[in-house]
Amino acid sequence: MLHAEVDGQGPRLVLVHGFSQNRNCWGPMAADLARDHEVVRVDAPGHGRSSAFYAGLRTGARLIADQGGTATYLGYSMGARFLLHLALANPELVRGLVLVGGTAGIDDDAARRERKRVDDAMAARLEREGLEAFLDAWLAQPLFAGLGEDMQFRAERSENTIDGLAESLRQAGTGSQDPLWSRLSRLDMPVLVTAGEDDAKFCAEGARMAEAIGANATFRTIPHAGHAAHLEQPDRFLAMLRAWLSAHAL
Repeated sequence: MLHAEVDGQGPRLVLVHGFSQNRNCWGPMAADLARDHEVVRVDAPGHGRSSAFYAGLRTGARLIADQGGTATYLGYSMGARFLLHLALANPELVRGLVLVGGTAGIDDDAARRERKRVDDAMAARLEREGLEAFLDAWLAQPLFAGLGEDMQFRAERSENTIDGLAESLRQAGTGSQDPLWSRLSRLDMPVLVTAGEDDAKFCAEGARMAEAIGANATFRTIPHAGHAAHLEQPDRFLAMLRAWLSAHAL
């Protein structure tokens, strides 16, 4: 079973982090939510204390469901992609779904093959150059330009393993994700889709996902934030999340 840590009491919230992070990379959000929720922070396959679990998105979603049970699920980036698979495969477990900086996949076959090539090349670079050099390059991407040093969680990311992250890229990278767009209308639980307003790509992806899901989905942007919106603007993100949780009694 995947490693997870639990804090607080109340309605269950399961948090699934992004690539190269782990259960301890949620900033002030996890402790705040644990004031009135049971917060389950999962180490995704290939990460943290789940580094020995190598899994693609479908299998990883099942492993997360085995750990999380019936709950509201919140995922960031890679975590959001795992949770889309979970919600489609096991909707009975998902009381509510929150997707931060997520995507339902790459439609174009050629573009998806190219992304798979890039993911595999990154995995090989990680194995060749080592974890610290890889993290330097990963965090230097424009995607994370707005992420303060304290929210990069460099020490926490350094707890991951080369093998775990490399296999995560190969098996659960965006290039390995089957497009889910045509299936999103099957989701009937409350869904909150959000992205940083400075993250143009994932704003477009988020708006498209919410439209494809239907009336039960809400799309919101976080002002003055990029891809890691919940870490760049934690107070704004928490206020939005708490309002949505309260509106749906979650």
